[in-house]
Amino acid sequence: MIYKLFINLIIKFGDIFLGYSISKNIKKWSQIKKISSKELEDLQKNNLKELLKKATEDVSFYKELDIKLSKNPYEDIKKFPITTKDTLRNREDDLISIKYKKESLFASYSSGSSGIQSRIFMSKKEKSSNWGILLNIWKDQGYSFGDHILQTGMSPNRGVLKGVKDFLFRTNYINAFSHSEKDLKQALLKNVHKNNNVLIGYASSLNVIAEIVLKEKLSLKVKSIISFGDKLFNHYKKNLEKAFNVKVRESYGSNEGLMVAFQKDIDYMYIISPHVYVEILDDDGNSVKDGEIGNIILTRLDCYSMPLIRYKVGDLGIKLPKDKYPTNCEYNYPLLEKIVGRETDVIMLKNQQRLTVHSFTGIFEYIPEIKQFKVIQENRSGIIIEYIIGENFTKKALEKAENELRDKISDNQFSIDFKEVNYIAPTKSGKPQIIESTL
Repeated sequence: MIYKLFINLIIKFGDIFLGYSISKNIKKWSQIKKISSKELEDLQKNNLKELLKKATEDVSFYKELDIKLSKNPYEDIKKFPITTKDTLRNREDDLISIKYKKESLFASYSSGSSGIQSRIFMSKKEKSSNWGILLNIWKDQGYSFGDHILQTGMSPNRGVLKGVKDFLFRTNYINAFSHSEKDLKQALLKNVHKNNNVLIGYASSLNVIAEIVLKEKLSLKVKSIISFGDKLFNHYKKNLEKAFNVKVRESYGSNEGLMVAFQKDIDYMYIISPHVYVEILDDDGNSVKDGEIGNIILTRLDCYSMPLIRYKVGDLGIKLPKDKYPTNCEYNYPLLEKIVGRETDVIMLKNQQRLTVHSFTGIFEYIPEIKQFKVIQENRSGIIIEYIIGENFTKKALEKAENELRDKISDNQFSIDFKEVNYIAPTKSGKPQIIESTL
């Protein structure tokens, strides 16, 4: 309780003397999540309408398109082009509002997991909104001020601001992708005697920690696990819940200042609709039906300094059809059924059938004889599956994997070849790569 009061005082101090409004936004977003569906819909519509108006009036990139707005922002937004990381990089200055000076804004960089890094800019007010949403999400997912955070990520050089944040929030920050198993074990041992540990970080790196805890039989008391950054596969979730005996909750967003969705009381993800407008589109830019897979296109609704409109993050997802909404949801936010993964995490067949990364993880998680695998596609005629053998491996493991994959594939001519390897390289970010497609 004392530490909670201390943190609240520090946040209020920062608001007053540094010009932020984090306290105000914590309260604002805690109230928004309690309102009715109709109120949420009205709020999103008004926010979207105002954003499009500001963009067409104050942003060169959109002014030159001469977009005519109507009274219906949901129809108007379809007139706006899809933006990508290339757009952000090539038209950066043209995307910043004339109402703001670039040097007064904060730059936020994308993770670069797609191989292309970009950046967006935010004001202190807009950055405060992000913090208000994030701290509300963490609270919903089991974190309280004063808890000890064991966080994984890809920013080992924390710098002054991140270092202060780590100190205030009692954070032990580790890069699980680059540390040895011995180093990770030592990092975990620092938290063994603490009762209120919260694990926060990339799903794949949290899984590495879970595997070490299970292997070394460490007794680490964890009250909550919050996953973000990459896909929380079922076998990751099982490992984490087995290692720590607590529920894993997933959240979804991007480093470009978008806090998109989170889990709390249900398996689906609440979309933070007053903050972000989510479209699910096919490859031709048309909306798909709820329940169907498509490209995730995001529009941030509370950022006017550099409006991020119809931004293609490179992920695939599915919105939950309204008739499948649970009746016992705590909040009235719209729901995402699932985040499928990166758009590159898909295998394409000649007959247009698509196999997502889950088509493979759902099979190999039940074949322990294969320690690790990677699917490579160079053409639509077939795939190569690289694999590292585990304990008790026999060729029957490969036969089982191929037979189960054949049951999912509608093209009988599609080839599946296996290649034993000793090492599978991760991506540049350090995260494991399951599908590599050159299509």
